[in-house]
Amino acid sequence: MRYMLIMQVDAAAAAAFDPTTTDMSEAYAAMGRYNEELQKSGVFLSAEGLSDASEGFRIDFDSAPPVVTDGPFAEAKEVFTGFWIIEVASREEAEHWARKCPLGPGTALEVRRVNELSDFDPSDEWVAKEQEWRAANS
Repeated sequence: MRYMLIMQVDAAAAAAFDPTTTDMSEAYAAMGRYNEELQKSGVFLSAEGLSDASEGFRIDFDSAPPVVTDGPFAEAKEVFTGFWIIEVASREEAEHWARKCPLGPGTALEVRRVNELSDFDPSDEWVAKEQEWRAANS
């Protein structure tokens, strides 16, 4: 099973963070050790950091055509700052790895199982096409 660990920083912590006055070397080292442990265990599939919300945008599909709003998003209670995708045998194993992440106050991980094609009706023509596309690109 694949799980996505989505790093969230509460808006107050994100606003208070100043990379110009924070020594990031220990934070980088701690995250590097965590990523290395994930890799050595064989569960690591990918991890990425996300740019600042001010560089992002949202597409709202409540109207036609959809409305585009540039970031940052003042109403946001949390900012998504990065993610990992891991492959593990169970929800409990995903929880084990999530608990080990070196995050601190003002941060959280949302952990969600990534759907597999087997979660969908294999007789659906689009599910079958998705399976073909994945096979062609692997």
